Amino acid sequence: MTISIPDFSGASVLVVGDVMLDRYLFGGTSRISPEAPVAVVNVKQHENRAGGAANVAVNLSRLGVSTKLLGIVGEDDEAAALESAMSGTGVDCRFTALPGWPTITKIRVQSRGQQLIRLDREEALPSSGAELTKSLIENLTSTDAVVLSDYGKGSLTDVEAMISACRKAGVPVFVDPKGRDFYKYRGATLITPNQAEFEGVAGVCTDDNDMVARARAMLDRLDLSALLVTRSEKGMLLVEGSDEPLFLSTLAREVFDVTGAGDTVIAVLAGALAAGESLPSAAALANLAAGLVVRKIGVASVTPSEMRVALHRRGKGGRGLVSEEELVSLVSEARGRNEKIVMTNGCFDVLHAGHVAYLEEAKNLGDRLIVAINDDDSVRRLKGDPRPVNQLEDRMLVLAGLASVDWVVPFAEDTPERVIASVLPDVLVKGGDYRPNQIAGSRQVLQNGGEVRVLAFRQGQSSSRIIDKLSK
Repeated sequence: MTISIPDFSGASVLVVGDVMLDRYLFGGTSRISPEAPVAVVNVKQHENRAGGAANVAVNLSRLGVSTKLLGIVGEDDEAAALESAMSGTGVDCRFTALPGWPTITKIRVQSRGQQLIRLDREEALPSSGAELTKSLIENLTSTDAVVLSDYGKGSLTDVEAMISACRKAGVPVFVDPKGRDFYKYRGATLITPNQAEFEGVAGVCTDDNDMVARARAMLDRLDLSALLVTRSEKGMLLVEGSDEPLFLSTLAREVFDVTGAGDTVIAVLAGALAAGESLPSAAALANLAAGLVVRKIGVASVTPSEMRVALHRRGKGGRGLVSEEELVSLVSEARGRNEKIVMTNGCFDVLHAGHVAYLEEAKNLGDRLIVAINDDDSVRRLKGDPRPVNQLEDRMLVLAGLASVDWVVPFAEDTPERVIASVLPDVLVKGGDYRPNQIAGSRQVLQNGGEVRVLAFRQGQSSSRIIDKLSK
C-alpha cells in the first residue's frame, strides 16, 4: 500500500472525553532509602503534559487539524496546570469546571528512562453527561468528525446519546473504548480497542482467522462501520464491512514507552479520515504514527514531518512527485532537521545509465536530491518536434523510482530559474560543459550562501543518441 501524508489543515475534529493532567518527575537514582527498600529519586525536573482525551486533542492539533476539546476538570491547581499545558497547542479547549471535584491527575516518576512508580489522583465523577452532550451537539455543525476518548473516568456516561446525536447530524464518530460493555458504543462509525479489550468482550481468539470472524460478529452486533484492533508488537487489524481484512505489521523499531499510544492511533486515524483519506490509508498512517510515538517517553505526539521522514527511510513514501508548493514545505521541514538540499534539472526524456550515475553523484553532495523537470511544452520548445518521446508524468515516475531521487517537481518555463529561486537549495548541480555563472538559478543560490557544482556526464551517453539509434 502506498502511504501519503494528507493536508490536515482543512480538517476539523471535535474531541470529547476524560481529560487529565499527566505530571512527570525526572531524576537520577543512586541509592536505596534507609527507611524502606525503595529507590531514592533526586528530582531535577518536572513536566506537565496533557493526558487522556486532552492528549488525543494535542495529537490532532500537531497534525495541523483544527481541534476542539470538551472535557471536565476541577477548580484546582491541577486544572490550571492542565490549561497551561494546553496553551500553545492550538487546541480550542472548552472545559467544564466542577467545584469540589479533583482534576484527574497521574504522577509518573521517571529515572534513566524507566518509570519507577505512578501515583493517581481521581474520584468518581458526578453525573454530568447531559451537559457534555449538549456542548457536543452545539459544536457538531462545525466539525468533520468526532472522537470520543473513554478512559472510564465518568465523562462519557451519556455516550449513547452522544453517538446518536452524531449519527443524526451525519458526522462520523470514532471511539477509543474502555471496559467490557461495548454495547454502549452501538452505532459508532468505528471503535479502536486493543487486543486485550477486544478479547475481553469478544472472547479469546485462537488465531487471526478467528479474530476476523469475531470482529465481523461485533460489527453486526454493534452496528459499526469498521473496527480497528491494535495488537501491540503484532501491529493492527482493520475489519470494514464485507471488505477483506487488513493486517498491518508493526512499524516500531524500538519501544521506550507505550503511554498514550492509543491516543495517537485514534487521533491520526480520525484526522486522516477528516482530511479525506480512505479508511485503509488512514489506518496505515495511524500504524506508522504509533510506531513513532512509542519511541518517546511519556504521553507524546507525532507531526506530519516525522511521518514523512519515517516513510522516506522505509522507502514507502515521503518522496516522489510533488507540486512546487508542496516542495517548498518539504524543504523547510528538511532544513529543520539540518538536512542539506541538492537540486538539479533537466528534460530526462529517455533515462539512461549516464543520467543514473549523474544523479547518484549529485545525491552524494547532500541529504536530499530534488530534480526539476521540464514539462512537455518546455521540452518541445527546447528540443523541437517530436520531443518529448516520453510524456511528463512518465518521465517523472521513472525519476521518482530512482533511489537517489527524493522529490521530482515540474516546471513550465524554458529554464528552472524561478523554481530554483523559490527553493534556494544548498547545492545547485548541473551536468555538462558549463561555467557556474551560466547555470540558471546560480545567481540566487550563490547570493543565498549556497554553492554551484558542475558534474560531468558520461561520454557517449545521451537521450538524443539513443533516439537517433532507435529511429534508424
